[in-house]
Amino acid sequence: MKEKKAFDTWPEKYDDWFRTPIGKLIRRFEGELILEMVEPKEGEKILDAGCGTGIFTGDLIEKGAEVVGLELSIPMLMRAGEKHTGSSFSLVPGDMRDLPFSDSTFDKTVSVTAIEFIEDAEGAIRELFRVTRPGGLIVVATLNSLSPWAARRLDAGKKGHEIFRKAYFRSPEDLMRCVPHKGEARSAIHFEKSEEPEQAMEIEKEGQRKNLDIGAFLVCRWTKMK
Repeated sequence: MKEKKAFDTWPEKYDDWFRTPIGKLIRRFEGELILEMVEPKEGEKILDAGCGTGIFTGDLIEKGAEVVGLELSIPMLMRAGEKHTGSSFSLVPGDMRDLPFSDSTFDKTVSVTAIEFIEDAEGAIRELFRVTRPGGLIVVATLNSLSPWAARRLDAGKKGHEIFRKAYFRSPEDLMRCVPHKGEARSAIHFEKSEEPEQAMEIEKEGQRKNLDIGAFLVCRWTKMK
């Protein structure tokens, strides 16, 4: 698959971004929001669909959850495995559009910045619901189409960027429409990557205080009905 080949060359570049001063700050705010929405607990079985290099997987593991990381790109998946060797983390190569698990396998399912590379978001989220037990949480994070970050990446895609040529960025309303019952949407990263970290922190605090829905990092959550 084209998506697989594109991401196969990205493990080091992806991780390097989060080692930069602004990348570290973004990692912090994104990680905090994911934990607030997923609410991982000790002993829970959680699917991290499209886990990439395991950037956010470790946060779930540290809370005592047993995490299964599913990823289409084998190099990305192997990098995730190297990071979390010896922990309650297992690797499964696969596509989140057709999950290789039985119904109601997981207590919770989470997918971070993978849905924007899937045209049929509704179908992919339906798969996450299928493998989540009744009463469990489904959490999906993506790049918010209301943010200038998305506009820049769409422009990069038009210019031939290998990752963003076929990206589908969605708004909170777009993502909410993928599920027939009510969910919750929140966003983070209200600053630009050109900001100095100190200024970025102040901008972020203000965005969170006002509960703005235009942050670059959009996270939606639903509960699977019984």
